[in-house]
Amino acid sequence: MKEKDSPSAVVFETNSPETALPSTEEDVQRHWQGVVKRRSFLKGLGIAGAALSAGALLAPEGAAETSSSTGKLSKGDIALLQFAAWAEIVESDLWVQYAELGGVGPSGGGAAQSSEEFQKFIGGNPAYNLALQNLDGDMPQYITDNTDDELSHAAFLKTFLKSRGVVPVDLEPFRKLPSSKATGARQIKRITNLMNLNVDLSWYTRYRSGKNPDLGEAFKGPFVIANQPAIPLNDTDTPPSTNPTVPITGRDAERIQAIANTAGFHFAFIEQGGASLYPTLAFKATDPTVLRILVSIGGVEIDHFGLWHDKGANAVAQPLAGVVDPVTGLTFPDLNNPATELTQTNKILPEPCDFISKDLPRCSVIRPTSTQNGGAVATVKAFTEDGLFIGQTDDFFDLAMDLAVAADSVKRGF
Repeated sequence: MKEKDSPSAVVFETNSPETALPSTEEDVQRHWQGVVKRRSFLKGLGIAGAALSAGALLAPEGAAETSSSTGKLSKGDIALLQFAAWAEIVESDLWVQYAELGGVGPSGGGAAQSSEEFQKFIGGNPAYNLALQNLDGDMPQYITDNTDDELSHAAFLKTFLKSRGVVPVDLEPFRKLPSSKATGARQIKRITNLMNLNVDLSWYTRYRSGKNPDLGEAFKGPFVIANQPAIPLNDTDTPPSTNPTVPITGRDAERIQAIANTAGFHFAFIEQGGASLYPTLAFKATDPTVLRILVSIGGVEIDHFGLWHDKGANAVAQPLAGVVDPVTGLTFPDLNNPATELTQTNKILPEPCDFISKDLPRCSVIRPTSTQNGGAVATVKAFTEDGLFIGQTDDFFDLAMDLAVAADSVKRGF
């Protein structure tokens, strides 16, 4: 083993006998003690000659956080969490609508589902549920789980803010939009509108490209979804008795499958927004607990996006490719005919792209993560252009933009 110049890294040469994996716990301890004895930066810690675990090198969790992590939050950290709470309430509202119509619920999930934290949603529209399962047989369960996640995020952020003496954002006064009239939808007022969406598909080509919007690149989606419902509207337009069996034929089957396909792409659109938003907010956090919250919730949003990227792509691959909505004329093309680098449906992992500088090697990363492209104002703008807030009041947009500008204006405190 050779020591490198850096005092903070232990580097093993590939031809060193010490790189061989120890066969017993005693060998592990002896191997690690050899490393310790060679590192001058550990002198004086009082651990020489004693069995050493990795935890001995780390400060206790409480000591790793500053006193501010249990006291009052800065205005900047409050702004970051308030906008995150706004986004999670919005996401919760739309996911609840998807779950009511297409989720699994306690009646469909058996004993395992009965332990879920949120059990209000029974996937009550049979035709929509079947059409979603054409994208993936587990779609109802995934929808229910995603709904659970977003509701838990919103509830946690609300309670955390209150625990720090902050009045959390409240969107209940804006619960004014109508529900779907289709079987399965509760007749309550909503914050979001899923019945006339313009789904931005630029993320599809962006994540298959070696280019990065944070370095000035622009992207177009592989096709256009405009003025399209993502949930069934009513039982006349979308009869719940419809059986959308592949191959999809007949007016009613084509209509409900096109709506389910739109939902599949909308799921990915929503969650890729969160995948960019949370790291963008986290860069600005000062309090270590706030940073921990943003990074931890953001990781789940990234996980969601990876899931829905895969499922949405099934709508534009055989055997579903070619479905045409008989009402709007929207066609879901076969993006594998021909398959290209920017369209191939099974390329769902982020391709390495330009990052930080075009002079550096390409790197597989979440993008965008700049405030301009992935921040709070960009999120409000994207959700608005999506059609998610059609019918909302001026006061709703004023509040959303006030929260967004405050979050984007935060400067790092360290």
